Amino acid sequence: TIREGAFHGCARLTSIVIPNSVTYIGFSAFDGCNGLKSITIPNSVTSIGKEAFEDCKGMTSITIPDTVSSIGEGAFFKCEGLVTVTIPSSITSISRNLFSECTGLTSVVIPNSVTEIGGWAFEGCSGLKSVTIPDSVQEIGCCAFFGCQIASIKIPKSVISIDGNPFAECENLNEIDVSGNSNLLFVDGLLMDSKMTQIIYCLDRK
Repeated sequence: TIREGAFHGCARLTSIVIPNSVTYIGFSAFDGCNGLKSITIPNSVTSIGKEAFEDCKGMTSITIPDTVSSIGEGAFFKCEGLVTVTIPSSITSISRNLFSECTGLTSVVIPNSVTEIGGWAFEGCSGLKSVTIPDSVQEIGCCAFFGCQIASIKIPKSVISIDGNPFAECENLNEIDVSGNSNLLFVDGLLMDSKMTQIIYCLDRK
């Protein structure tokens, strides 16, 4: 185990080798390690704690193995240099604020194992222009894609629950495809539940 806050604020740390004996990376373990450019998580790790890599602004890439089944809230919050990330197929939930304010993130691969995208998961990812939501996803949290630059999004038939305003401040968004989803309607710029009792999102047609 790498204990909570173990390397917190070690801004001059540029590289680290995590041994195969480590199974858990604790809360805020590498928070504020601005000098870290990349990190490889060994196959021994099964869980990453909350805010483990928060504010690692210099990190451009990270390799997460399929052995990791749990990633805590805000684990990569404000990793502004992170460009791409592949979420392993062992993950079933993208936790709240997981990639919030990762402004350099341009693409993300969400595996078919994911059933939930948590609230604010990709909030403030101003470089993110496209996202594919797989057919496995059932729930999308509040403001999940707040401020992203996506132009279109397809919500698969598997989605049964969306919290309010998932695409708030997505100024480039001009198309929401809900074809095949019996739980949702998209009419005249309004994303609604199929019974038309709840407005989930209003598309800003400037």
